[in-house]
Amino acid sequence: MSATNPHAGLPITDDDAAIAAALEDVSIPTLLLSLVHMTGDPSYIRGPIRPRMLVLNEVQGFLPEEEKAEARRMALEAIKAYRDGGCVLPPPPGPELIREMMSWVACEDVPEEYVPMLLEEMELDGVDARRVEVHADADAREAFPVVVIGCGQSGLLAGIRLKEAGIPFTIVEKNPGVGGTWWENSYPGCRVDVGNHFYCYSFEPSDHWTEFFSQQPELQRYFQDVMKRHAIESHIRFDTEVEGAVWDEPSATWRVTVRTPEGATEVLTARAVISAVGLLNRPRLPEIPGIEDFEGPAFHSAQWDHSVDYRGKRVAMIGAGASGFQIAPTIAPDVAHLTVFQRTAQWMFPNPNYHEKVGPGVRWAMRHLPFYGRWYRFLIFWPGSDGALMSARIDPEWPHQDRSVSERNDFTRQIFTDWITSQVGDDAALLAKVLPDYPATGKRTLQDNGSWLRALKRDNVDLVREGIARIEKDAVVTVSGERHEADVIVYATGFQANRYLYPMHIVGRDGAVLADQWGDEPNAYLGIAVPNFPNFYCMYGPGTNLAHGGSLIFHSECQMRYIAGCIDELVRNGHRTLEPRAEVTEAYHARHQTEIKKLVWSHETIKHSWFKNQSGDIHTVSPWRLVDYWEWTKRPNLDDFTVR
Repeated sequence: MSATNPHAGLPITDDDAAIAAALEDVSIPTLLLSLVHMTGDPSYIRGPIRPRMLVLNEVQGFLPEEEKAEARRMALEAIKAYRDGGCVLPPPPGPELIREMMSWVACEDVPEEYVPMLLEEMELDGVDARRVEVHADADAREAFPVVVIGCGQSGLLAGIRLKEAGIPFTIVEKNPGVGGTWWENSYPGCRVDVGNHFYCYSFEPSDHWTEFFSQQPELQRYFQDVMKRHAIESHIRFDTEVEGAVWDEPSATWRVTVRTPEGATEVLTARAVISAVGLLNRPRLPEIPGIEDFEGPAFHSAQWDHSVDYRGKRVAMIGAGASGFQIAPTIAPDVAHLTVFQRTAQWMFPNPNYHEKVGPGVRWAMRHLPFYGRWYRFLIFWPGSDGALMSARIDPEWPHQDRSVSERNDFTRQIFTDWITSQVGDDAALLAKVLPDYPATGKRTLQDNGSWLRALKRDNVDLVREGIARIEKDAVVTVSGERHEADVIVYATGFQANRYLYPMHIVGRDGAVLADQWGDEPNAYLGIAVPNFPNFYCMYGPGTNLAHGGSLIFHSECQMRYIAGCIDELVRNGHRTLEPRAEVTEAYHARHQTEIKKLVWSHETIKHSWFKNQSGDIHTVSPWRLVDYWEWTKRPNLDDFTVR
C-alpha cells in the first residue's frame, strides 16, 4: 500500500495474462474510475463507454458485452504502462473531477450537498475524518472512564474510537465473543443483506470477502479480526452481562452493575455510559397455547441448537420474515418435510449476487487497482441511499391506497409482483399465498436470487398461511384443526424490537427509570441522548433503524462521532455532565413522529410489522435522509444540552 494513502493499491507485479484474467471479474464502471486515478486522464469517463443506469446490486451499469470488452482492452494497456512505470500515481483528481466521476457512475447529477458526505465515506484522501480527538491532557482523559454495553459492530466501534481518543474504557459483552448479532445468529443460511464491501467500517475496508453477501461465520470473523488489529480485546469483559446502571449525582458517575461469568455481582464506575446493545437482540417467542407441550427439540432462530440434526426430520418453522427467508431454502433439501407457517407474505426484489462468490479478479482489483475498492463502495452505497426514501413517501392524493402509497410506489409494486409471478409459474394457489396484499416496501423488504420460491415449490415443503391454534406434543395445529406433525420446531419469530435496552434497569437523575420514562414510546435526541440521563448515550437507539438504505455501520459511525464529540466537551472543559434539554428532545421526537407518519411503514394497511408498537406507531425507524442525519451528528451543539 502507499505510505500515505492505504487505498492507493499494492504495487502491481503480475504478468499481462494474469492482469487480463483478473479484469474478466471486475465491475467495469469501477475499473474505469480507477483508471482516472491511475493515469490522471479523465477521458476514460468522457468517452462513449458510459453506464446506462445504476441500480442496487447491479455493478456493471447495464453495459453491453462489446463495451465491457473494449473497456478491459483499454484498461489492460493502461495497467501495463502503470506497472512498467513503477506504479507511480499522478496527482489526485481535483474536487470538480471527483464530482464528475460520482455523477458519471451514478448516471445522474450527484447534488452538491451529498459530496462532502460521500467524500468522507470514501476516504479518497486516506484520512479517517470520523475519528475524534479529545483535546485534554492525559490526566483529564484518564479521569473519565467509560463503560460500553455490548460488543457488536457498534460497541466495537465505540471501543476503537475511545482508544484513539485516549479515553479509558471497558466493554461489557454478554456473549463469549465479539460480533453481536453475527455471534448470536448462526442459523443455517444466515447472511447479511447489505453488500459486504459497504457493510464494513469505512476505515477498515475488507478486500478478502469470499461472497458479495457474506455468511455469518465470515462476518463474525471480520469483527474479530478488527478487534485484534486495534488491540481492543483486553478492554472487553466477555460472558458478562449488564443488569443495570444507576446515576450517582454527588460524584457525577454511573454505577454499572454487572453479572460476572461466575454469577457474582460487581459494580463498575464510569463517567459516561454508551449503550451499544442493538435492537434485534432479545428473541421473541410467540404466545401459542401448548408451546411447552412439544416433546421434540424447539428453539428460536437466534438460539439455534446445533446439537439437533434436522436431516431426515419433519421440521415446522413458525415465522417467515428475514431469518426464515434464509433458513427455509438452506435446510429444505435435507429435511424429510418442512412446514413453513407465515403470517403475512413478504415483498422481495431480485438480487442475482445474493449467493454469489467473489471472484479472484475482484479481490485482486481491490488490493492492487488504485481506489477501486473506494469506488466500488460508492457503487453499492449510492443506489441504496436517499433515493429510496422518495419511494416510501405517502401521496395522500393517490387514489389506490389499498395497494400502494403513490404512483412511484405502485410502479415498485408492479416490479416486485412481476419478479414473484415469474418464479411461481401457473401455481395459482402458491401465488395467492406469496403475493403480499400491502404496499411494496411497507415492511422490511427482502432480497433473493430465487431461492425462497424454489424452496416453496419443492415436494417436501408446505407453506401454511393459516393461524396457529395450539401446539401439541408432536404437531402444530392450525385454527381449522389441521395437524401438521413435526419432530423439530424452529421459531423464526423475531425480536422484542420496541423494548430498548431490555431487560436492563437504568435509573437516571432524580430516580428517573428509563423503561418507565419511555414506556411504549422510546425516544432520544437524534436517537442518542436522553433527558434525565446525563452522560448516557445510545448507539442504534430509538428511531435510528434504517429501512430505506445505507447501513447500520454508517449510522453507527455517525453516532459514535457525535458521542465522542460530547465526551470531548466534557473532558476538555471539565464539565460534570451533558444532558439533552427536554424541550429540544420533545421537539425532535415530534418532528420524527410527524415525518414517519408520512412514510409507507406507517401506512394503515400494514397490520403486522416489528417496526410498530402495540398502538401501531413507529419509534424504531429513521425517517431522515442519510445526508441530514450525517450533518446533524457531525458535532454536538451545546445549545441543545444542559451543561453542568
